[in-house]
Amino acid sequence: MVSIRLKRLGAKKRPYYRIVVMDSRDPATGRTLDEIGYYHPIEANDEVRLDADKAKAWLEKGAQPTATVKRILNKQGITVNRVATE
Repeated sequence: MVSIRLKRLGAKKRPYYRIVVMDSRDPATGRTLDEIGYYHPIEANDEVRLDADKAKAWLEKGAQPTATVKRILNKQGITVNRVATE
């Protein structure tokens, strides 16, 4: 299954994240299928840059976002209809 999740980068106590599309079975530092944006939680306004077209395309293909990514997508105006999986 393909998931949209955060990939942690940055220094100790100064994290930043890339929003990536990966196979859900790969480790968090593994190979990514696509990089669709980034998220800097340390910045004053929780800086987020996201390629909305890529995100929508992956969601249409069936990629499932994690809870945190779903919250980020909703704040960016991209609605997510999560389908229950087995």
